Amino acid sequence: MAKGLIQDANWRSSTLIMMESVLILGAVATGVYVQLGNIAGPAGMAGLFPKALVIVIVCQLCLYWGDLYDNPRSGGSYLELLIRTLQALGATCLVLAVLYTMFPDLGIGRGVLSLTALLATSGVISWRLTYGWLTRRVGPRERLLMVGASSAGLALARELHDNDELAVQIVGVVDTESATAGAPGLPLLGGIEDIPSIVRARNVDRVVVSLADARGKLPMQKMLEMKLDGVSFDYLASVYEEYTGKIAVENLRPSWLIFSPGFRKTRSKLAVKRALDIVSALAGLLLSAPILLVLAAIIKITSPGPVFYSQRRVGKDSRIFTVYKLRSMCNDAERQTGAVWASGKNDARVTKIGRIMRRTRLDEIPQFWNILIGNMSFVGPRPERPEFVESLVEQIPFYRQRHVIKPGLTGWAQVRYTYGASVEEAMEKLQYDLFYVKHMSVTLDLFIIFETIKTVLLRRGL
Repeated sequence: MAKGLIQDANWRSSTLIMMESVLILGAVATGVYVQLGNIAGPAGMAGLFPKALVIVIVCQLCLYWGDLYDNPRSGGSYLELLIRTLQALGATCLVLAVLYTMFPDLGIGRGVLSLTALLATSGVISWRLTYGWLTRRVGPRERLLMVGASSAGLALARELHDNDELAVQIVGVVDTESATAGAPGLPLLGGIEDIPSIVRARNVDRVVVSLADARGKLPMQKMLEMKLDGVSFDYLASVYEEYTGKIAVENLRPSWLIFSPGFRKTRSKLAVKRALDIVSALAGLLLSAPILLVLAAIIKITSPGPVFYSQRRVGKDSRIFTVYKLRSMCNDAERQTGAVWASGKNDARVTKIGRIMRRTRLDEIPQFWNILIGNMSFVGPRPERPEFVESLVEQIPFYRQRHVIKPGLTGWAQVRYTYGASVEEAMEKLQYDLFYVKHMSVTLDLFIIFETIKTVLLRRGL
């Protein structure tokens, strides 16, 4: 599922990048022709290509930092899309201006950049709006038929159906019991015996079965006949995972985890991951050393107490280890209360410099040492405090399974979800953590690392 999810994202990104590269190169060529005429000739135009390529790379990096390659449906309203695209293109002009000041030889001629910027901006915005319209109106949407109407199953189906950013549509619900009454936005279409006719009449691509309704309620012999007759069946949990990048805990059964592909931790995969951890930890410690010294001095000057803060966390196989951070709270912040959830942006215990460090994730720098000595990995589920884990294991099914791998400095939940400070948010993050545990790979790790770097640079932390 992760492979399909990332391949789909790569396909969308590749389509956008290739088309925008053509548009920007075309804008450069037009600008050169209008301002300089055809005096350059083929040889001169060939010499301009590397300079044009710089413009393309800078522009697409700015679009990437503006999250314009992330959203499967191009994200938000047309106005939001227009604003974000203009911001990214404006940033492109600023970066190019700095580059041309530092490296004058990169320039492509007097007056060419201004015209190129105008042409590229109009071209990219027109393309983005067209692409957004196409994917919303005529883009492929998989049509699904829901079998079963448990509350947990319907909740997942509605989440898929109501999200316009996903290319999926739930056409309706098929009854498994006479008491079923459908759900808002998901009409009741009939019973199990009506599935073949509903599939034909409504052009259903897949029939999805809620795990909560599968055991002892479905006529398997009849469904087997339908399967052999060409009807495609799948579990709702698998479809939900495919489209959302998380595993639905409330609609899960142990059998799905046992027989589902994934969850493979080969020696070679773990060895490559450990090598990546060591290299990244050493690089992180060396590069962050000057920042660490400056932050240590500021913490010492602005707040009484130690610079570093240590805390017990739950690691791989539920073993307890000590995690190290730069202190971002007042000294002895939990003396009166004991272990409590951090309350996000409004936590009064956080110091002024601590708020900045948390938002930029700079308070996590000492955890490169945890990675180096093997307590943590660069990518994995964030380690939680044992006081909270005891409670969460009792309240949230499958919570213990997140500890089958090393915890990470960053993770899939960190780049896909916001800060969590409650049982409900811990469950939401667990769904992303289980997805990562199932699909752990170097490719996914690199994707998460790049997204984390973007999050830190754009200050989208706590």
